[in-house]
Amino acid sequence: MTSIDDIIKREVNPFDPTTFKQGHFWLDKQDAALTVDSIHAEALAEIESVLDLVIQDHSSRTVMLAGDSGSGKSYLLGRIKRTLNPRAFFAYISPWPDSDGIWRHILRYTVDSLMYVSEGQAESQLMLWLKGLSAFTKRSLKQRIFDDSVWSLLQSDRQKFIKHLKDTYKQASIYNADNFFGVLHDLTNPELYPLACEWLRGEDLSDESLQALKVRRSIETEEAACEILSNFGRISTSTQPIVLCFDQLEAIARLPDGSLDLQALFSVNSKIQNEKWKNFLIIISITTDIWKQNVNRIHQSDKAGIYKGIVLKSISLDQAEALWEFRLYPLHRQANPKPEPKIYPLTRQALEDKFPGGKTNPRSTLDLGRKLFQAYKEKIVAPIIKINTETDLLAALKLLWQDEYKKVKSRITKITVLSASELIRMLAEVLTALQVKEIKTKLLTGHFASYSLSYQNPDRRGRVGIVWTEDSNMKSFFNTMNACQKAIDNNLCQNIHLIRAESVGDKKLAGNKIYQQIFTGSPHRHIQPNLESVHYLATYQNLVNASLANELVVAGKTINRKELDSLIYQNDILKACNLLQDLGIVEGSKIKDPDLLFVKDFLLNLIITQQVMGLPKFIEKGCEFGQVNESLVEKLVHQLCVERKIRIVNPKDKREKQSVCWIP
Repeated sequence: MTSIDDIIKREVNPFDPTTFKQGHFWLDKQDAALTVDSIHAEALAEIESVLDLVIQDHSSRTVMLAGDSGSGKSYLLGRIKRTLNPRAFFAYISPWPDSDGIWRHILRYTVDSLMYVSEGQAESQLMLWLKGLSAFTKRSLKQRIFDDSVWSLLQSDRQKFIKHLKDTYKQASIYNADNFFGVLHDLTNPELYPLACEWLRGEDLSDESLQALKVRRSIETEEAACEILSNFGRISTSTQPIVLCFDQLEAIARLPDGSLDLQALFSVNSKIQNEKWKNFLIIISITTDIWKQNVNRIHQSDKAGIYKGIVLKSISLDQAEALWEFRLYPLHRQANPKPEPKIYPLTRQALEDKFPGGKTNPRSTLDLGRKLFQAYKEKIVAPIIKINTETDLLAALKLLWQDEYKKVKSRITKITVLSASELIRMLAEVLTALQVKEIKTKLLTGHFASYSLSYQNPDRRGRVGIVWTEDSNMKSFFNTMNACQKAIDNNLCQNIHLIRAESVGDKKLAGNKIYQQIFTGSPHRHIQPNLESVHYLATYQNLVNASLANELVVAGKTINRKELDSLIYQNDILKACNLLQDLGIVEGSKIKDPDLLFVKDFLLNLIITQQVMGLPKFIEKGCEFGQVNESLVEKLVHQLCVERKIRIVNPKDKREKQSVCWIP
């Protein structure tokens, strides 16, 4: 028999702050068992009803989902995806870094999302969309007949595939039909599938890759990106709709006066509505305050493009209590005898005292639960060990960082997953956090402006220019090198650093010759970034986006952008980023066994935030986090004990009863 108090002593706080940073509904896998169905049920039903209309008449519609900070908008988006994914394909559109490239950004993230394999499916959303087209599912108006033999025949003959689709959709005015349908054919070839996806998402492909796909050029312009995205709707009236979800709009590109460029999104939406695109549902998630601040900046005609507005309501104390109950259930399940009430060690009275009006929001509810649970845990372990009642803010931030880094690492498997504009923006955000002075974007002019930035040289007079391009097309590389030469000739900066992991081409090529002239020898340099550096930049960008959306909660405190920058500056998290070392922004040394140090840091930060835990659970968490074996984690625990950072409270007890605590 194990009492609930013994379980509380050894377990992690079920309201742990790492669960509060929703931010990215696409990456954060939801546990359906923790969902209180009644919370925002009306909003979910309203969105489902709009989806029903799109399914019925194929006309695209737009829903605006508004709510206060902490009301659960991002969590609701994840729930909508989880609930409605069997009836629609979902795409997450991240905040765009440059409004001049908004269509290319939307296309990129739409295709990225469609490449995702939904839970319970064997194929990607993209392949399910393709196989659901009327060209392959209808032989007559009365009979749906997905015929494997017909599909196989069309797969084997590219020209027949293209002709079949052109004949089927001849009334649909398909943009660049031969190339578009040809690339759709290449999706059916496992060897060409990755390359076909790169073309669809707007990668600037090399001549060799274009030849492999039998297309003349990449999707190079905003107009082309818009039309290719429209093609998805033009031919998909017999397959499921595509739901485009825009979230964290607080982090989008800004206008010269510093305000958010929401008009860019509303212009996109108006084009979709005015041109009567087919089979899209657009969901725009925004905080109420941000909408009130910017509503008068949106053209009146563009506001009319919103089919329905949905405002999230506060939750009742019954719903708040249910949230607590679901969080505590895994602990209660282990206890014998079963504790009463079902929210023990918390009480309904605590909710009524904190929220006398009878209303609250999910974030405030969970944060109160965290504080009360931790206070109770400290109370019952106080006779055994001395507790430091102040949770270390830095340790809690590091836990969030490590959790986010793991997600980023799983998503970004190569540098070109991100566009040059995104990479430059991420670098600019990190430079801001590290207090680099006078950062200005768009050092270059023209098409490649968003690939560049400049800043004041911290060591000497003059400016440093950064150009980051991973385009594999050598014509684009030549044009980028030309733009770099013009920047040097116009004395826009004294040093230029080219950041590029991709090839710089054969020495006979014109672009390589300019590259050799500029970047062989000082003061200009070519830096080859590694993937881990991009993981650092992307992790920080995700935290920035969360802070701007007021979704970054660390140890119960909502952290704004300025506070996040300050915490990062005080910390040494970014010192391990090789790219920042190569740029001379931070000083760092090569770390031996970085993966082991990552797990060791996790263990230390975990025990700092939890104060005390059962040793077996502590080791289990380390194994889960680092995906390493138990003996390795035990070795790391021993090292932390030797370093007098943690200690075993009751070393003479049986191992399963031992506890570990932090030594402040």
